Amino acid sequence: MEIIDPHMHMVSRSADDYRRARRAGVECCIEPAFWSGTDKQYAGSFFDYFEQIIDFETDRAERAAGMDHYVTIGLEPKEANYREMAEEVLDRVPEYLDRENVVGVGEIGFDQGTDDEEWALREQLRMAEERELPVIIHTPHTNKPEGTERIVEIIEDEGVTQERIVIDHNTPETIETSLTTDCWVGFTLYPGKIEDEKAIDLLEEHGTDKMLFNSAADWDPSDPLAVPKARDKMLDRGWPREDVKKVVFDNPYEFFDQSPNFEYDPR
Repeated sequence: MEIIDPHMHMVSRSADDYRRARRAGVECCIEPAFWSGTDKQYAGSFFDYFEQIIDFETDRAERAAGMDHYVTIGLEPKEANYREMAEEVLDRVPEYLDRENVVGVGEIGFDQGTDDEEWALREQLRMAEERELPVIIHTPHTNKPEGTERIVEIIEDEGVTQERIVIDHNTPETIETSLTTDCWVGFTLYPGKIEDEKAIDLLEEHGTDKMLFNSAADWDPSDPLAVPKARDKMLDRGWPREDVKKVVFDNPYEFFDQSPNFEYDPR
């Protein structure tokens, strides 16, 4: 069964990981810009990083595994707290959003929920709305229920198109808040975020409409095969194949197909 993983940080992974994911069914992935493990010291470091994931990683995915690779660009929340540098980065983000294989804005949102993070979130929501681009929103690691509630308040206050937003990293404590919106709902199958069995339980309770699974595979303990493994567990639990396919392929395809640059051709 073909899979689109809508959130993978493959810049952190090996060529072998691309090949393993492809053999497990991941034919296409989306790589959001994110915090690379250490805080950047200069705005130029962001621009070098954006170039790397847009050009080099897209080429590497094709060379390593014949996998389609797309990118979302944004200032992630943790480094929004360096306000002077953040302003310089956001001044240039729009030029990257016009690049050929950039299909959205992200990941943006909250880390600590500071005023500077809120400023950066609002600025980038407006950029996405102007360009009619999908958005990946990062819910915070701490105070997650409260942070998710505030994110929803900001989305509503900005009046942006909710159908082009995925609120990611949901847990049992945030799902009800996310479902009050018209946004898509993301589950990150990753240690410390949510286990695949619990995510499947939530789908059984709330249905599969606008629900997405992703691996967020990065430099921390994580698994680029997380979505294929969840697919197999759903099948083992007796889910109809068409319902499983909706979660691991149809939904991410429909979400990113809202971007004019998403040209993935299902195999």
